[in-house]
Order: sequence, then structure tokens, then C-alpha cells
Amino acid sequence: MVQAFSTADRPRQGRERAGRDARREQRAQGPRGLGRPYIVRNIPTYDILSEENLVRIEETADRILAEIGIEFRDDPVALDHWRRAGADVEGVLVKFAPGMLRELLRTAPAEFTQHARNPARSVRIGGRNVVFSPAYGSPFVMDLDKGRRYGTIEDFRNFVKLAQSSPWLHHSGGTICEPVDVPVNKRHLDMVHAHIRYSDRPFMGSVTAESRAEDSIEMARVVFGRDFVEENCVILGNVNVNSPLVWDGTMTLALRAYARANQAAVIVPFILGGAMGPVTNAGAIAQSLAETMAGCALTQLERPGAPVIFGNFLSSMSLRSGSPTFGTPEPAIGSMVIGQLARRLNLPLRCSGNFTTSKLPDAHAMNEGTMSMLAAVHCGANFILHSAGFLDGLLSMSYEKFVMDADFCGALHTYLDGVKIDDNQLAFDAFREVGPGHHFFGCAHTMANYETAFWDSEAADNEPFEKWEAAGSQDAATRANHKWKKMLAEYQAPPLDQGIEEALQDFMARRKSETADAWY
Repeated sequence: MVQAFSTADRPRQGRERAGRDARREQRAQGPRGLGRPYIVRNIPTYDILSEENLVRIEETADRILAEIGIEFRDDPVALDHWRRAGADVEGVLVKFAPGMLRELLRTAPAEFTQHARNPARSVRIGGRNVVFSPAYGSPFVMDLDKGRRYGTIEDFRNFVKLAQSSPWLHHSGGTICEPVDVPVNKRHLDMVHAHIRYSDRPFMGSVTAESRAEDSIEMARVVFGRDFVEENCVILGNVNVNSPLVWDGTMTLALRAYARANQAAVIVPFILGGAMGPVTNAGAIAQSLAETMAGCALTQLERPGAPVIFGNFLSSMSLRSGSPTFGTPEPAIGSMVIGQLARRLNLPLRCSGNFTTSKLPDAHAMNEGTMSMLAAVHCGANFILHSAGFLDGLLSMSYEKFVMDADFCGALHTYLDGVKIDDNQLAFDAFREVGPGHHFFGCAHTMANYETAFWDSEAADNEPFEKWEAAGSQDAATRANHKWKKMLAEYQAPPLDQGIEEALQDFMARRKSETADAWY
């Protein structure tokens, strides 16, 4: 007869709490646990296209490059690079012979380390490695208490602190939100300083002007030392193609600034199907491949061997209203193909993220976010920007969704670990002890493994209905609201050398004094 569970079979509440604490403590110590600086995936990528169809996409991209071309505007040096490389340059239009860009990309590293000021937090980008980074670029922030509003430098610092406090994120990110209370031409200094001061994880710099990119790199040199930065990657710059088929000078100047300093540019087209690209997935993928290869190759013309990340941002739109849509199935499955193409180029990949057009941290948000985040995981993305906080079609950075997304990233740590096979995992001794018709709850194997057996969500409520109801019937967003406030209240800044902090403050003060404030 099968033995049923009763409330008496369950450990007391104090024992449950102690077990959770012990489990988290133990997990924090090992490479599979909370403390690991990044994930090494133990599951395969999901490759959906045949060799024949991949070749057809590559051939279409080659035709776009050779017959249509890409414009490089307001950057004469970039045009000179292309002339010397043998491209056909007419005015600002550049055309490329088939295979030319692939040849140039041979000098780009397939894998590289981005160093953190705390060496234990450095990340490896490329290969089987996966790095989760917060969302990027929202002008608004949002929480359940104050609603939607423009972001401030206080919000920016709060999100850096939340990212630092999460055991499931690996990277501090970049422009987590726009701090609109700081002048446009000076806020990059405050943002980079916030990443350095409030986090000891890797971070991203500014790309909105060449001088701002150079300021970001110079601040990194203050932290790491000029000689170290010359030889190692310590900062990323996320640059976007002006799709369709235009690279503007603002982006290529920033791109070249990062490459010139031996720092990694993340090359990302933003193709909104039906607006900045065709409505068909295959056509958008071919366009993306052409645009991204051109940007990646330009980094190698600026400095052969500079690290670069092959990026992608496919999106759909509502053809009835013209509004962008995120977290939909077409871009998600398109990411699988992008992953295959990036691996054929032997380049690290940034692809997909936790995308949604929902205006609230609700089921809609998590449904779309899960769709696009799983696409990133299965396509083989190495650097996953927008892993936490993305809401409102990237117009808003949500405190509550940040917590909910970071928790989902925790689940993905275990998912990407795959299934381990050894004598303990196969648990034959447990079958011998328990036998037919009995439960495993108190057996020796369970007691030996219960502290590390399962991932524990800190956002979910797994209590019985009556206990949940008695505690106030809180939904996920309300629990996340309490969680981010607790995280900020308990946050402790990682130590930073006082001499470095003073040097950063001196640099920022000097740069800010050199120009008047600009607000647009």
C-alpha cells in the first residue's frame, strides 16, 4: 500500500527555513551555485536549419552587401578603412565582394574575458558560456508605488545595486535607465561611475558620442590601469545599426573608439519587421547578417584582433497599428537561426532577451519574456542583454519585473546545467532502501541531497492555499515589490580603493567643467 503524506511527515517550519538557508549557503560555494560568475552551458544549442538553407541565407546576405550595399554616413575614416580593404566605395555607399567580410572577421576572437574590478566576477564571453545582464536603454522607470515616470540617477543607481545584489545576474549592464535629471552630455560620467562604485561586476560604457565612449574607456583605465586595459577587455559598448542598411557616424565613431582601445563593441541591428526590415523572418535574418558582419568587420579594420560580439535584435510589429511587438514567436524562432549563423562565423553572440510589450509586471509580461528568454538560451547566446527589468516595449524599466526576471534567470542556471549522471544522481541505493510502495521523503539519499537537490525560487509562493490566503493573498508583483525594497535596504557596496574613487571624481569634475550643460 502506498504511504500518503501527512502534515506530520513534513519537517517543522523552522527546519524548512534552516534547510533553505543551508541549501543557499552550500550552493554559493561551488561552480554550479550562486557564486559562479557566469554559466557554462551543459545542454546543446537548438539548430533548426539545414546546411542548404543556411547557405541560402548567407548567399542572400552576400547579395545585399554586393548589389545593394550599406551606407556609412558621417565617418570619413570608416570609408577610408573600406577603400584600403578593397570594398567598392561610392560616396557613402559601400559594396562588398562575397566573402570579403568573412575573411576580415577571421582576426576576431571566438571567445574572450571581460575583466571585472573584482577578479572573481570576471566573465568569459563566447563558446559555451552564458552571461546575464540587465535591460538597457529605457527612458522611463516604473514601480507599483509611483507608477511610470522618467528615470533619475537615483533610479539608475538603484538598479545597479539590485543587479549587484542578485545572485543570478553576472553583469552590471550599461544604460539601465536614462537618468534624465542629469545633463545629456554629462550623464555618461555618472552612469559609468555608478557601475564602478556600486558594483564589482563587469559593465558597459556610453556609445552616444565618440567623446563619451572615450570618457567611459578612460574611466575604466583609472580603475584597471592603462597597461592592463591595452591588453585586456574591461568594458563593452553596445552599438546599433540604423536599419535598414545604414551605419551612421555616431555609432561607427563609438564602435571604432572601443575597438581602437582593444575593448569589445557589441554590434546590434534593430530590425522591426515591416518597418526597418521585411516582414518575413528569412529576409530579416539575411538583412541582419549583412548589417552585423559589416559592423563587426569594421572593428577588425580599426584594430585586428579586437574583441567583438555579434549581436541581434529581431522584432515584429502590429501591422494594424504600426506599434512594435516584443516576445512574439517569429523573432524567437529567428534567434535560433541567428545562433547558427554566428557560430559559423566563430563569433560570440548577443541575442534576444526578456522582451515584452506589457505595461505591467503581469502574466502577459512573463509569457512574452519567457518566450524570448528561452529563445536566447536555446540559440546559444553568450551575452544576454535585457535579461531583467524590460517592460513596456523597452520604454520602461520595472523594479518589480527586474526581481521577477532575475528569479527566472535563477531557474535558467539550473536548466542550463542539464542533467548530471553519476552514481549519486542515479540513486540506486535509494531504491534499495525505499522499495516498492514507500516514499523517499525521509530516506538517506534524500537527506544527503535535499539541501542542493532543487532550485529555490525567492519570488514564487509555494505554500498551501490557506497559508497564502492568510498571509494576504499576494500576487507575484506585490511580492516582487517587497523584495526589491528589501534588497535595497540590505545592499552593501563592494569595497573600492579610495585612491581610485578620488581619481574618478577628479576626472568627472574636470570633464564636466569643460562644457556647459546640454539637456537635449
